[in-house]
Amino acid sequence: MPPSSCDCFVSLPPASISPFVIFGKNSDRPRDEVQEVVYYPAASHPRGSKVTCTFIEVEQVTETLAVLLSCPSWLWGAEMGANEKGVCIGNEAVWTKEPVSDSEALLGMDLVRLALERSPSAQQAVQVITELLEHYGQGGSCMEDAESLKYHNTFMLCDRSEAYVLETAGCYWVAERIVEGARNLSNQLSIATHVWREHPQLRSHALEQGWWDGREEFNFSVVYSLEKQPIRMEAAKARYRAGKELIHKQEGKMDVQSMMNILRDKNSGICMDSGGFRSTSSMVSVLPCSHHLPCIHLLTVTPDPSRSIYKPFVFSPHVAQVPWVLSPTFGGSDPVKQTPRFQTKVDRRHELYKQHQKVLEESEHNKDVKKDLNDKQQTLEEENLHLVRRLLDTSKSFDYGKEDDIFMNCVEKELLLYREWWVK
Repeated sequence: MPPSSCDCFVSLPPASISPFVIFGKNSDRPRDEVQEVVYYPAASHPRGSKVTCTFIEVEQVTETLAVLLSCPSWLWGAEMGANEKGVCIGNEAVWTKEPVSDSEALLGMDLVRLALERSPSAQQAVQVITELLEHYGQGGSCMEDAESLKYHNTFMLCDRSEAYVLETAGCYWVAERIVEGARNLSNQLSIATHVWREHPQLRSHALEQGWWDGREEFNFSVVYSLEKQPIRMEAAKARYRAGKELIHKQEGKMDVQSMMNILRDKNSGICMDSGGFRSTSSMVSVLPCSHHLPCIHLLTVTPDPSRSIYKPFVFSPHVAQVPWVLSPTFGGSDPVKQTPRFQTKVDRRHELYKQHQKVLEESEHNKDVKKDLNDKQQTLEEENLHLVRRLLDTSKSFDYGKEDDIFMNCVEKELLLYREWWVK
């Protein structure tokens, strides 16, 4: 059964305890899928050039922004990520009355990356995605398996000042603007009547299909949602309600730690480990409203955020690709590039994934050993959070541009912890 997966959250003042926009997302994917974290610097491209996404080529722009991406390692796009301008985007799978195309086009994850590379603001990212949808469409298998998994997408987009929810049904779309408070997404349509912008034929198409009579108030989630929801959608409803309750409890006091706690919540299913699917990576971003402070992005890069360490990343002149969170490449022999696709499997595990899974498996059947590992992980994460608090402390002068590569240092410390733990 396709996964009932993924949750996105955003908190803006006054829901956030400080003048920060806080973004959070769990990427729930097939449980053995490896997620890598990739950094691409800003780049210039020849006019008229193309860029090859997961399945198709699209027109390239002349300038792309520096981006940080958390990606299923077999594809071009990203489940979630950020750019140097402080824009964050995450996507969710959704099924609607509009049929899913059988043809290969842009994946929702391709749209995440393209929008981050091209958009200095969240509002512009909405425009980039909707224009790409109109020109290229969305479609193609979203799972590295001979059994195809196809879906449409919803997106959470935010920057230092505002957030947007963008929901799609094929080429049709609707967007909601959020300027305060908290909002969450799961695998279902959630925009009702609070519409900021919409596809010009969204309502006329619904009229033609007989989904809307044109007299009642137009409610996108009602009009475009499946009347008979599959099991995966019903599960998403429960997770959506649970997520909404969790962010409501934190209203007025949401911070980085409380967002991490929500993403680690097992009882709600937000931290997923069910059947063939689990939370394969997690991301929390804090975007200060003041441009004098850096945007900080914390990523696990490893499965199960409740048993992983969040590590901070800051865009700076010293940033480079961290090799230990980068999966191997297979060139033209990669099963995703073969026809037919996905007929074989390759080992995409990166070094941090290998070491993390190794110690978790070893500790799983011994309660004392498991606690010892968990304590050491918590200690290391608290050191990471202390660094985050220092970077965001307005009472101190701190030139983060002169700091060493923060994310690389944190990954190195985590690897050292696992290697020392393993040989003790």
